[in-house]
Amino acid sequence: MSPSPIDKADAAGLARAAAILRAGGVVAFPTDTVYGLAADPREDAAVERIFVLKGRRQGIAVPLVAADMSQAQAAGVFHAQAARLAAAFWPGPLSIVVPASGLLTAAGLGADGTIAIRVPAHDVACALASAFGFCVTATSANRSGTPPAQSAAEAAAELPDVDLVLDGGPSPGGAPSTIVGFDASGPVLVRAGAVPWDRVIKLFE
Repeated sequence: MSPSPIDKADAAGLARAAAILRAGGVVAFPTDTVYGLAADPREDAAVERIFVLKGRRQGIAVPLVAADMSQAQAAGVFHAQAARLAAAFWPGPLSIVVPASGLLTAAGLGADGTIAIRVPAHDVACALASAFGFCVTATSANRSGTPPAQSAAEAAAELPDVDLVLDGGPSPGGAPSTIVGFDASGPVLVRAGAVPWDRVIKLFE
């Protein structure tokens, strides 16, 4: 099977990628950690296609990236502590678990109706969400059980059925985004990652 088509992450490429997303397609794109898979998180079929492409069982929450805080707030409900965390660490590799807004399809949510959102420190990732006009999914671009793609060529070869790969150069790789949720006592570490947990804790001391 031939690799997915690759396009430059310039204005024209971003416009084509956004059009594909609006049509229910899936686009691989670079982030500040690894390459991710973008789809419209409001559409059942688009989110379900991600699971098929990755060979991953459904029922696992799919994280989102936003262009900015305003866009994030359209997809999730940010209480005061969550907003404080966003102000301290965005843009950057820290995802915040918040209750999902009614706009999102249940296909990509956690069992408790939550979603992990972040604003990445990556111009192309933010520009894609901005061009699309809403948050996009950002699960890693790989088949389940294989390493995440760190370049456009890797993403295209690993996932030949993706509709488009935006080439924004190699991603930094390394640790994934840290994921932080909240319970009645305050912040809870959901997944260790690029932002050290002690930095999060210090914010709430």
